[in-house]
Amino acid sequence: MSEIIDKILYISGKNPYLCYQCGMCSAVCPMASYMSVLPHEVVRLIQLKDPRVVELDTVWTCVSCMACVDRCPRRVDPGILFEAVRQVVLRKGVDKADYRRLVDLGKAPSMAVVALSRKMTG
Repeated sequence: MSEIIDKILYISGKNPYLCYQCGMCSAVCPMASYMSVLPHEVVRLIQLKDPRVVELDTVWTCVSCMACVDRCPRRVDPGILFEAVRQVVLRKGVDKADYRRLVDLGKAPSMAVVALSRKMTG
């Protein structure tokens, strides 16, 4: 089970064990209100080597703005970890980024639409 987490750590090059759960990443995240699990909670799941982290929609809700990276006092950089989680999932042939799932473009944050476009077009 920890092989999934090992892949995430290898791809990201980050050390999630430095995180002391200050919540700064969640506080600055423009998409936090759309997430079922907040960024600092995802980091905690990685710390606990919980393989279910790859099943979370939160990592796909992340718009990769990297505000969390700028504000992380311990340089854990949750946004980089999220990118690594997405890579692990994508390498299994699963892609959860899909315009068709975004039902109301008028209500979606413009940042989310731009990020989804970027993710879908490479």
